[in-house]
Amino acid sequence: MKAIKDYIRTIVDFPYEGVLFRDVTALFSDPSGFRMAVDQMLHPYTGEQVDRVVGLEARGFILGGAIAHQLGTGFVPIRKKGKLPGATIRQKYTLEYGEAIMELHNDAIEAGERVLLVDDLLATGGTAEAGIKLLEKLGGQIVGCAFIIDLPNLGGRKKLEDMDMSIHTLCEFEGF
Repeated sequence: MKAIKDYIRTIVDFPYEGVLFRDVTALFSDPSGFRMAVDQMLHPYTGEQVDRVVGLEARGFILGGAIAHQLGTGFVPIRKKGKLPGATIRQKYTLEYGEAIMELHNDAIEAGERVLLVDDLLATGGTAEAGIKLLEKLGGQIVGCAFIIDLPNLGGRKKLEDMDMSIHTLCEFEGF
């Protein structure tokens, strides 16, 4: 039986020279691999009160929708600037390759709601940190952050743990 890590391919020098890009598309396209990833990501939160699953753009949408369905709760997207209609709140952040802005509808989460934040990859933690800050601005209580891949050399886990976040990952890759 394959492990999650077996489904993830490495693309050398993408999107920039020296980067080892961890590609989850093969995992998503395989029915057994995708089910395994979703089941393993939601497992620690089964039996916990989760009011919303929040996915970070873009692969977090794929995972978040499936996890929300399994948990029987709603899904909320956090998107890049300019992609959401209506009134939003914004958070600037730094990622591996520069800076960006994430947005969340200003009525997406009610104060006190318990949310699970999901994405495919935890690298520097900048995108997840922006998502957490947006959710906290609306009064959301983050029950955990779940990722398929952790790149521990980039320090994202420590950054989120320093914010008192509970982190769940399925596998790790050394390097960048």
